[in-house]
Order: sequence, then C-alpha cells, then structure tokens
Amino acid sequence: MNVCIASYQSAMLLKGGPKTQILQTKRGLESLGVTVTLFDSWEEIRKGQVDLVHLFGANIGTYHLAREIHKLGIPMVVSPIFFSRHSAPFIRTAVTAQRVLGGVLRGTWTDYGLAADICSWSKAVLPNTAGEAALIRNGIGIPSERLTVVPNGVEERFRSATPDLFRATYGIENFVLNVGHVGPGRKNVFRLIQALEKVNAPSVIIGRIEDNDYGRLCVDEAKKNPRILLLDAIPNDSELLASAYAACDVFVLPSLFETPGIAALEAALAGAKVVVTKFGGTEEYFGDDAEYVEPTSWELIHHGIMTAMNKPKNTLLRDRVAGKYLWRHVAEQTLAVYHSVV
Repeated sequence: MNVCIASYQSAMLLKGGPKTQILQTKRGLESLGVTVTLFDSWEEIRKGQVDLVHLFGANIGTYHLAREIHKLGIPMVVSPIFFSRHSAPFIRTAVTAQRVLGGVLRGTWTDYGLAADICSWSKAVLPNTAGEAALIRNGIGIPSERLTVVPNGVEERFRSATPDLFRATYGIENFVLNVGHVGPGRKNVFRLIQALEKVNAPSVIIGRIEDNDYGRLCVDEAKKNPRILLLDAIPNDSELLASAYAACDVFVLPSLFETPGIAALEAALAGAKVVVTKFGGTEEYFGDDAEYVEPTSWELIHHGIMTAMNKPKNTLLRDRVAGKYLWRHVAEQTLAVYHSVV
C-alpha cells in the first residue's frame, strides 16, 4: 500500500504532539510494510499516484489541501485532532450557521464549519478518543460507520528510561515535571506555576518558550520561585527528555484540554505518577490510575499535585499504557482503517 501523509504547514515548526503523532504513525506503518511519503507542497499529487492520503488536522491550516485532494478524487482519511469544551448542540448550531451565512456572505468561516467540511470529504475519520468521536458524530454530523477511534501512542523506549542522565545534568530528582509549550493559553502553564508556589518540592518545566505576552508572564512568574527550573524545549527523541520523565516523581499536565497529551503518556510509561486535566478524553487513557484536575483553578491543580505526591508509585499506569498505547498498536489500527477504505 502506498500512502501520503499530510498536515498543516507549521506542524514541524511547532514541535508539539501532532508532529510526534505524524512521524511515529509513519514509522509504525512502514514497519508493517506500508510505503509512506510526506506531502510536499511543491510536488504535484495525482489520482492513482497513491492509494490514499492521511490528513492530520481538520482546521484552517489543512482546509484548502483537503478540498483539492477531494476534488482530485483521491481517497482521504483524517485524524481531525478536534476537541472543544462546547457541547455537541452548540457545535451543530455553529456548523449550520456557517452554511447559512456562507451562502450569503462569502468568506464567512468558523473553525467548526471547516472541520465539518474536511470530515465530510473523508472516507474515514479517526478521532483519538470516544469523546472526540461523539463530538464529531453529534456536533459535526459524521455518521458512526465512518468513525473509528484510533488513540494517540507512545514510544516503547520510554519504558526503559533511567533518571541517571537528568540527575547528573541538573542535580535533582523526585521533582514535579511539566513538558509542553510555554506560551499557548491552552497549556495553562501560568496556573501551574501558581500552584507550584505552594509545593515544597523542586519542579521542572520543559517547553518551547514563546515570545508573547502569556509566555513572558509565565517566565516572569517562574523566576519568582527558586524551586522551579525552567528549560527551553528538549527534542522529543532526546535521551535527556526520557531521563527527565524517569527522574520525576509526578508529571502534571493541567491544560484546558488534552487528547490525551502525548507527553503524559511518555511520562506514564517512564514510571511517573500523572496529574492531568479532566477534559479531552484523558480518563479514557489513564483510567483510575491518574489524578484529574479542574484546569481553571490553581488551587485544584495544587490539590491534585499534592494528592499524587502523597501516593506511592506503582506499575499499574505504566502497564496500562504499555498494553494499549504503543505506537505499533496504533499503526496496526490505522492500517486496518486503510484497508477498509481501499
């Protein structure tokens, strides 16, 4: 099978979960004998050249590409990476409103309407969680038979990570860790820093620090706490990052929502206790083996961290992640969808 993977142009620059999801899906599919190419916007793609296109992201960044692939008649599947705190009826109303306004005022778009078009053009839609699938089914209107939940995954190498390298480099262990981006409001780092003021333990925040108002606010607030070590982004394939996961006591990801946060899966597989937002389908992945927090309250984030710190480590969450969410499992499920489409 010959597959082309495509996404929004900035996926590689943003260095976040979607980049990891794309590259690890590619690697897993190739291990199963699939020929995978990454879409090149300077190369023409024609019907018959590939069996299908797998698009990651149903948003304004992928809209025009998806529309042209659909026009060419090339089979397409999409991993929409779609979640909202709004209800399905609200999303359904927004989609309907765009379709009405679009007929009157050209150029009137909404995020929900764009996602609805891309999903409607796709032969199969691959949400990361059952919650995401429900929003797409009930809000966007994609029928159940075109929806297959394919989870996010984690590299098996994190299971063998050791704390030695991070401990030798920075001289700390058994700390509270956060890995992500410092700057996007969704990642909620400022409230995390507020919560850490009341935690009498070292903390490490690793993430690409954006030069915007929120990013600068986070940096300034972190500098007030001598127990916080703020590190700019460490590459996902770095041994130092894996060692950080193994060296920490608690990993915390208090975003406004996650689906479910690949960094949290990586930390769990490395043996960390996990504190994570309760929004975005996280409970589908971590079950009863994590602490869930309300992200709009730094006090509740603090409570979740302290609850996790006061619990002993065990292997339940690590075993859960290893049994269900390795990238090779994800690749097998993805290939099964490809076969159903082709």
